[in-house]
Amino acid sequence: MNFALILFILLVISAVLWIADHFVFRKRRAPDAKPPVWVEYGASFFPVILIVFLLRSFLVEPFKIPSGSMIPTLLVGDFIAVNKYTYGIRLPVLNKKIIELGLPERGDVVVFRYPPDPSLDYIKRVVGLPGDVVQYQNKVLSINGQRIEHVRDGDYFEPDRSAYVGRYTEQLGQVSHNILLNKQAPQDYMAISDYPYRKNCEYLGNGVRCTVPPGHYFVMGDNRDNSLDSRYWGFVPDEYIVGRAFFIWMNFSEPSRIGGFR
Repeated sequence: MNFALILFILLVISAVLWIADHFVFRKRRAPDAKPPVWVEYGASFFPVILIVFLLRSFLVEPFKIPSGSMIPTLLVGDFIAVNKYTYGIRLPVLNKKIIELGLPERGDVVVFRYPPDPSLDYIKRVVGLPGDVVQYQNKVLSINGQRIEHVRDGDYFEPDRSAYVGRYTEQLGQVSHNILLNKQAPQDYMAISDYPYRKNCEYLGNGVRCTVPPGHYFVMGDNRDNSLDSRYWGFVPDEYIVGRAFFIWMNFSEPSRIGGFR
């Protein structure tokens, strides 16, 4: 569902009703006459819808974490805020960038339209920037030939699997974060789609190596053994990026998480 488009349509309808009531219908009514219900409610919603539309389009958009691919950073049920202007100002609905303010950096957690199905929103961490050579082999991540070290930081209990998995601290760019990694489990890959720039990737028996094309990004989930990401469906085009996630504003199951993230 394209919520931005629905909101825009509601904005246009309420704006037309507000303008018509303000400049046409009101002058035709008797001073003590009430406007028709459809005019009264339609016009009164216009300021509210306008504020929501502007905030959601240019400042902050809410997003709910739907899966466990970003555990332990983000949990299923987290409601997060997404900064819409960090990477530039985009036209609502069309999502076309008109003002450049910045670019995604390695380590950023971004919400984007899922390349195989742009009607869906996904969230992952940026690992590779345009031009980077990203390799994930034997569960070791390397960028441009430099191994990204990770340090053991205890265990993490995954309720869905009723099992403990290793938690590690990893540094990507300026961002230090935790990942989950089961080094005892075999290196396994889900179905790999025939995505754009597929020739930029080489699949090995124990990993994958990709050269990120211009204007695209390589993303991965922090739950490395349980994430459907760029290893399987390819790169994220810049025009598909919605914004940078930065704040947990609600979790009904675990209120203590409110205000967390970064």
